[in-house]
Amino acid sequence: MSVAITSLNSGSNGNCYYIGNQQEAVLVDVGISCLETEKRMRRLGLSMHKVKAIFVSHEHSDHIKGVPVLARKYKIPVYITADTLNYARLSFDKVELLSFCAYAPVQVGSFTVTAFPKFHDAADPHSFIVSCGDVTIGVFTDIGAPCDHVIQHFQTCHAVFLEANYDEKMLEQGRYPYHLKKRIRGGHGHLSNRQALNLFTGYKPAFMSHVLLSHLSKDNNSTDLVYELFNKYAEGTEVVVASRFEETPVYHITCTGTALPPKLQQKPTQLSLWG
Repeated sequence: MSVAITSLNSGSNGNCYYIGNQQEAVLVDVGISCLETEKRMRRLGLSMHKVKAIFVSHEHSDHIKGVPVLARKYKIPVYITADTLNYARLSFDKVELLSFCAYAPVQVGSFTVTAFPKFHDAADPHSFIVSCGDVTIGVFTDIGAPCDHVIQHFQTCHAVFLEANYDEKMLEQGRYPYHLKKRIRGGHGHLSNRQALNLFTGYKPAFMSHVLLSHLSKDNNSTDLVYELFNKYAEGTEVVVASRFEETPVYHITCTGTALPPKLQQKPTQLSLWG
C-alpha cells in the first residue's frame, strides 16, 4: 500500500498538508481559503470527498483560517484541542469538533493519527505523525527547537514535512525588527535551516524516501539555498521544497523499512471538549 502526500501551501501565508490513499485522506491544518484548497486539490486530481478529518496543530491564522468554511461545506470533522479552540477566535458554528490529546492515537478509517507536543508560541501546539499500514508520515513545522519528541518520531517516518524556516545569516542581516528576530529564533518560534539539517543528518532513517522542506520564510530564506544544503546530505532521500504559492506534486510513499515505535510516556486521555 502507498500513501499519497502533498503540500497544498506552506508558509506564513498559509499551510495545508494532505495525506491520503485511494479511499480516504486527512488534512493537517487549513490555513488557505476553502476556494484555494479546492482548486489546488482539483489540479492534483484529488477529491475533497475523500477527506475524513482535519487536524489542527495550533491557532495561528496561517494554519487555521480556512478550517471552518471547508469543514462546514464538506461536513468534515475537525480535531482540535480545547485551548487551541479557545484561542482561535473563529466561528465553528455547525462544525463537528472532536478533541485529541498528545500520545493518544486517533483512528480515521485506515489512518492512525498521533499528536505530540512541540515548542511553539501558541496555546497548545502539536505535531503529528500519520500512519497507514506500514507507512508513516510526519508533519513537523512551527517548531522552536527539535525536542526529544520530534527526534524520536522523526526516526519512524518514511516521509516528512519538515520546517526549514530561515537562514540564520539572512535573518540576522535582514530588515525584521529585533523583537521579531528574537521571537523567530528564540526556542519557541521556528526551525532554522541549520537546526532542520542537524535533525535530518543526525536522525534520518535509511528508509526515509522524501523530505518536503516546509514553512520557508519569504524574507529570510532561499529555495535554492535550502535545497542545495539538504540535497548534499540526502543519501537517497528525495528533497522537495514546498512552495508558499502553489501545491507540490503528489508523492506516493511506500514502506521500504520500519523502525521501532518511539517510547514516550502515555498521558491520561483528555476529556471531550463537550462532555
